Amino acid sequence: MTAETARTRDWIATARTLSEALPYLQRYDGATVVIKLGGHAMGSDDAMRSFARDVALMSQVGVNPVIVHGGGPAINEMLGKLDIKFSFVNGKRVTDAAVMDVVEMVLGGLINKRIVAAINAEGGRAVGLSGKDANLMVCTQADPALGFVGTPERVNTDVLKTLFGARMIPVIAPLGVGAGGQSYNVNGDTAAGAVAAALQARRLLLLTDVAGVKDAAGTVQTELTATEIRRMVEDGTIAGGMIPKTETALAALDAGVRAAVILDGRAPNACLLELFTDHGAGTIIRLA
Repeated sequence: MTAETARTRDWIATARTLSEALPYLQRYDGATVVIKLGGHAMGSDDAMRSFARDVALMSQVGVNPVIVHGGGPAINEMLGKLDIKFSFVNGKRVTDAAVMDVVEMVLGGLINKRIVAAINAEGGRAVGLSGKDANLMVCTQADPALGFVGTPERVNTDVLKTLFGARMIPVIAPLGVGAGGQSYNVNGDTAAGAVAAALQARRLLLLTDVAGVKDAAGTVQTELTATEIRRMVEDGTIAGGMIPKTETALAALDAGVRAAVILDGRAPNACLLELFTDHGAGTIIRLA
């Protein structure tokens, strides 16, 4: 096979892929998709660049992507550099005033702007926000023992819809605002679920570092119902860090989100695989 023949075959394969994607592009035209970004996709410049290109492409073909990001490891690193002590209660970080300052600096500044810059470098039009901007995410205190950790009570979607109208991509740091302007640290998954519910999103994509939800035999399940998820939690099949992710997914479904996907963020082009092919890259969860 000559080099020219090989190139021609590659072009034909590319054209075929685009043609096969048409029904999916039509299905999601104008749809809102909320993506919780964390784990591997944030771990390297190459992974971030790949994710950013996927998001820019989604926006280009008519999807309204909304990115909600985490940043726990970066917060831990900065707290260590500043020699600020912190603790955990039942696996959740206690956020006092000193820790809250660092959380705002890292989430609302360093991480948020890195993601915005990556998407813009790939031709997207991303805008960085925190849940404090325009009272986007209004919170109450989750638990006095945790300090300034918030539970979203209301998400004001007007600012997000305004950005959609301008074909811009919101990138949201999971910070909330409470009475008197108090800042709150919000779990990234929880924040993404609240945003998805408020927007009545077509999809909530929760990027993780695992292949998806597994059954008792360790086999990844490509599709599960809410009833099946609840049964797997009750019998211990779903355990550990997968429990809060499935809880977020179920809460979003109960609030009107069409489907939630626990997605393998290590897979190249995971979001595109899930939205625009039959293949998928994780476990999709529906009410029934």
